Amino acid sequence: MDAREIERCIDEFGTDLYRFCLKLCIDKVDAEDLYQQTFLKALETKWQLDWEQNPKALFFSLAHNLWNSDRRKQARRNKIAPCGNLEAGEEAALHSGESIEDNYLQKELMAEVNQMIQTLPEKIRIPMILFYLSDCSIDQIAVIIKKPPGTVKSRLFKGRSLIKKRLEEAGYEE
Repeated sequence: MDAREIERCIDEFGTDLYRFCLKLCIDKVDAEDLYQQTFLKALETKWQLDWEQNPKALFFSLAHNLWNSDRRKQARRNKIAPCGNLEAGEEAALHSGESIEDNYLQKELMAEVNQMIQTLPEKIRIPMILFYLSDCSIDQIAVIIKKPPGTVKSRLFKGRSLIKKRLEEAGYEE
């Protein structure tokens, strides 16, 4: 790929890819690194990009593979020499107070759902993020995670069921 194709890809679906990286990494700095690594890896390869064959899925798959590779590398390193986190707590994003109660409740519900999505098993969480947050089709997700479309559908169903069950347990009603 050349720089012009990469630039076009960034313009076409760069924000979707960044959002996907952010959901995978859960950390803004790591997400930015993954985003840059994805486009750098694509630039280094000698691929001929075919715009008819859904290049968005190719980049999502590349980002997912890089993320998995990095996780395996970190696991090997932690097995050899574990290191602790010096910060006791994680930073929480504070939202400005809303005067309208419905907006506040809606934001609270969305935060709760996002937290629930992050606690789902990886094999369910990845399709949920791709489908609902990155607007990928079931076929695109199947290509990205290298599973049949039926498996993607069942994982989406399982994810929705788990979130619905957890919301009901938390006191939210339909």
